Amino acid sequence: MGVERLQQEYTDGTRRVIAGMMSKLSRIPVTANQVTMIGFVINVIAAVLVYRESFIAGGVVFLIGSILDVFDGAVARARGEDGPKGAIFDSVLDRTSEAIMFGAIALVFANDGNEIALFAVIVALTGSFMTSYLRAKAESMGLDGTHGLMARAERVVLIAAALLFAPLGALPWGIILLAILSAVTVAQRARHVMRQL
Repeated sequence: MGVERLQQEYTDGTRRVIAGMMSKLSRIPVTANQVTMIGFVINVIAAVLVYRESFIAGGVVFLIGSILDVFDGAVARARGEDGPKGAIFDSVLDRTSEAIMFGAIALVFANDGNEIALFAVIVALTGSFMTSYLRAKAESMGLDGTHGLMARAERVVLIAAALLFAPLGALPWGIILLAILSAVTVAQRARHVMRQL
């Protein structure tokens, strides 16, 4: 319960900070969907940098794109644009940008002939998608589907850290760790949802 409480506290704290910033920027001439698209394009650029093995630059750009992804919801609320269309658009681009980044990392491992790390990418990507799917399915049934260790924010932090320390050999180990934690999260979330039925 301690980890879940910590997750909730920093998530709520981050949202409060962003909401405070957005209340002052509600007149900016940028829509929430435009912020989402900008974040997506930045994450695609990050993936290209990673494929070219510019890991530190890729990690920094990935963090910037992912931070923008946090802001789009706040912009939508500040401008009164929040609704199901924007949520679907954001969700689709989130999953796509994550898949593109995992694809770039997989290509790096394939070029290096690192089959174990390549398999870990597949497990991590599957875990990422299953985590999001379980939440969506649970919420469509009126259940809570937010339980688990590795939500999107935690995945972003771990991927970025692995990229920033990739010159020291951290990337394969970071992805293997992500694969393990993502599998654990799927099991945690599935168990939590099933207990509500």
